[in-house]
Formats: sequence, structure tokens, C-alpha cells
Amino acid sequence: MAAPATLSLRPCATLAPSRSALPAARFASSSRPAPSLSISCPPRRFKSLRRALAVGSDQQASAASSVKQEEKPRTYYFLVANAKFMLDDEEHFQEQLQEKLRLYEERSMEQDFWLVIEPKFLDKFPNVTKRLKRPAVALVSTDRNWIRFMKLRLDRVLAEQFDAETLEEALASNPAELNFDKPDKWTAPYPKYESGWWEAFLPPKSSNGMA
Repeated sequence: MAAPATLSLRPCATLAPSRSALPAARFASSSRPAPSLSISCPPRRFKSLRRALAVGSDQQASAASSVKQEEKPRTYYFLVANAKFMLDDEEHFQEQLQEKLRLYEERSMEQDFWLVIEPKFLDKFPNVTKRLKRPAVALVSTDRNWIRFMKLRLDRVLAEQFDAETLEEALASNPAELNFDKPDKWTAPYPKYESGWWEAFLPPKSSNGMA
């Protein structure tokens, strides 16, 4: 006779309660905002920093000023002839200057050429002045190539160059009066230039050739 079968039951592991079933206080710490950090600097540090920046800017300004003072004199190039030839006889001179000035204005370029009546710098060139009729007029510019070009166009002029510390020094002039006689007969197909046309090309703050 077979032995009766037996059934044994093992204890089951208890299930962990769901997260929603746990008290809310247990997870409250996860939703708290992170604490903020604040760093405070003593006021003395800010004062020291501002003082250091001020000293640094003063040193830079002083260095820039010293560099500017050490700049070399600028070179000026000029053509010179007697005033009668430059301003009254040379028919195309005014047109050439006006065209160059118009070009500079269109391109917003700074003017770098002037007419100087009886310039003071001629005292430095005795070999030039002894060949000139007076009063004399000089075309002065910092553009060497353009002065060379104008030398070819004007032909009967003398060319030289000099250095000057300032523009005022370079363009300084002596008092002079310009009076040109009108020709008895004008045969050209265009009207003769009006007297005083050169005033637009005189140095700044000058209307009579005196810088």
C-alpha cells in the first residue's frame, strides 16, 4: 500500500511596500532646494583693487604720452616758384588742385597739401632762394610721389624737402601782397581764373598767406 502524499508550504517573502505607500516625510529631503553659498569680500579689498586699476591706467597714459613725445619730425616735400607763375600764368594749376581736393572730400580723406605764400622755411634753402623772384609761392605736401608728379606737370619749379615738428611750423609764412595785372587781351576759349582762387588751399586759419 502506497504511503499517502504530503504537501508542505514554505513561507513567502514579504513584498516591499510601494514608494507611494511610504510616508511623504521620508522623501521630503529630495525636493528641498540646494543651499546657496554667498561669499563676502571685505570692503578693503575692493578699495585696494580700485586703487591698483587707477595706478595701472595712469601708467599706461604716461607711457603713451612719452611715446608721442618721442615721435620723429615729419618730412614735407615742396615745389616753389614765383607767385606770378604759380598763381597767374600756369593755366591748369588751379584745376589740378581743385580736382585733388574734390577727390579727398569724396573719399573723406584728410588734406595733405597746401599753398604757402612766402614760406618761412625758404630761409633754410639759400641755393633755392637766390634763383627765385619774389614773392614766392610753394606747393607743400607730405605725399612725395604726388609732388614728383606735379614737378613734371609744372616743369619750371624748384623741388626740395625739409623736416618739421608740427604742421604750423611747416606751413608758417611771411606777410605778402599779391597783385597781378589783368591781360589786355585774353584769347583762351575759357575765362581767366579769378584772383584769390588760391585762398581755398592756404594753410588752416589763413586767408592772406600768413600761418
